[in-house]
Amino acid sequence: MRSRAFRQVDVFTSEPYRGNPLAVVLDADDLDDDRMQQFARWTNLSETAFLLSPSDAQADYRVRIFTPGGELPFAGHPTLGSCHAWLAAGGVERTPGEMVQQCGIGLVRIRPDGERLAFAAPPMRRRDVEPVLLHAVLNALGVNAQRLRAAQWLDNGPQWLALLLDDASTVLALEPDHAALKSLAKVGAVAPHRPGGDCAFEVRAFAAQVGIPEDPVTGSLNASLAQWLIDAGAAPERYVAAQGTKLGRAGRAHLQRHDGQVWVGGGSVTCIEGRVTL
Repeated sequence: MRSRAFRQVDVFTSEPYRGNPLAVVLDADDLDDDRMQQFARWTNLSETAFLLSPSDAQADYRVRIFTPGGELPFAGHPTLGSCHAWLAAGGVERTPGEMVQQCGIGLVRIRPDGERLAFAAPPMRRRDVEPVLLHAVLNALGVNAQRLRAAQWLDNGPQWLALLLDDASTVLALEPDHAALKSLAKVGAVAPHRPGGDCAFEVRAFAAQVGIPEDPVTGSLNASLAQWLIDAGAAPERYVAAQGTKLGRAGRAHLQRHDGQVWVGGGSVTCIEGRVTL
């Protein structure tokens, strides 16, 4: 074990302690899988990121992402938070104005978006949800099927069973049975807010399957939701989604489609900077 540079970053917020925290170990080349997983369990955050030297010549850095329950090939808030930490630690991109992250799904482009960063949403696969499973998930959420407008499996690395509900108030009223959901699926619920507010949609993410009953703000889910909803004509090509409200957070995901590519943006704030013995 040795001392390593460490940051804890709050992501999808410009206000510290109101977004989704991410632990980032900036010097992880010599850490093995077991040590990374052990540390991720210890931080007990939804994700912990480990920065390594890239093995792809096109990448600026490589990241491995762990939840308390296992490794993910890709996740959104670790992508933005890791890039923020890498830049703050003196990282310099190979191509001015664009960073390239190497992770389990391959290369992910990241670019400045005003004071935020935004990543290019990876390709997404989707398919219909099995009726028996959908019925079980709705029961586990305690929501009447009449509130459901559409359902899809969305997969851009992480796989989510996504539910489009009738109104933001319905999403906020969900009282999930996390033990039941653990045996069913990771579930993302989304619904529109009434016009006139600062956010177009309310989002909640339930991931008991990977040890996270409810995730504060979820970039991978918001990326897939935007691809689905914009393609279906259920969302405009540029909007803001709120997430984390029920957890006392004020997460904001900024979604837009430009030239066919969906970009997912959010602010990041460093809350802890120092060293960790690992």
